[in-house]
Amino acid sequence: MLVVEDERELSADIVELIKPICETTTAFDGEQGEFLASQGVFDAIILDLMLPGESGLDLLLHIRNQEIKTPVLILTAKDTIADKLRGFNDGADDYVTKPFHREELLARVKALLKRTGYLNSTNVISLGQLEINTSKHLATFKGEPLILKGREFDLLAYLVANPGTIITKEQIFNRLWGFDSETSLSVVEVYMSNLRKELKNAGSDLSLRTIRNAGYIVEAPDEQ
Repeated sequence: MLVVEDERELSADIVELIKPICETTTAFDGEQGEFLASQGVFDAIILDLMLPGESGLDLLLHIRNQEIKTPVLILTAKDTIADKLRGFNDGADDYVTKPFHREELLARVKALLKRTGYLNSTNVISLGQLEINTSKHLATFKGEPLILKGREFDLLAYLVANPGTIITKEQIFNRLWGFDSETSLSVVEVYMSNLRKELKNAGSDLSLRTIRNAGYIVEAPDEQ
């Protein structure tokens, strides 16, 4: 989750609150927030409206114009009906006003992540005969566990959670290794190659295709 909030103490409190359910990246101004949000690698965004440099509403409009569909929860002191309507009209998925109750914000975040499929009652995502249990960090094909090393599990989970969607090498790198990582981008190709071998060894007919000059896409056999 991306948290865009210029008050650093409040940002740290939000990160601590949602840490049990998801990892977070923080931004403290509108430009930085827009740069990170436009990468399209987050499951949800918590967005303040009154930010230095660029307002939260401008950020929201810009990413929606880029067709970035990441769910956005606005968290702001602007509490009039007109403010809320504008937020929703500009593309927000939820709106919480400051000051807020910690329990309510956590509940809203969980609800948002459940709607996007990141959280569900079983913490299991599946594609064809492949199942991934994110809470147990376990991937199985036809009930048999896959032996995945390093970030192979996270890579497979990311792809399976977005079936039929082209995901760029940069998106994979930024999500799994982070924007500040000094690791080479070529590590994605290495992990994709290893993941294909592991799936083939398991007898999986799941398709992990490379789309030239675009990225990667995962499909179940009946969707090819």
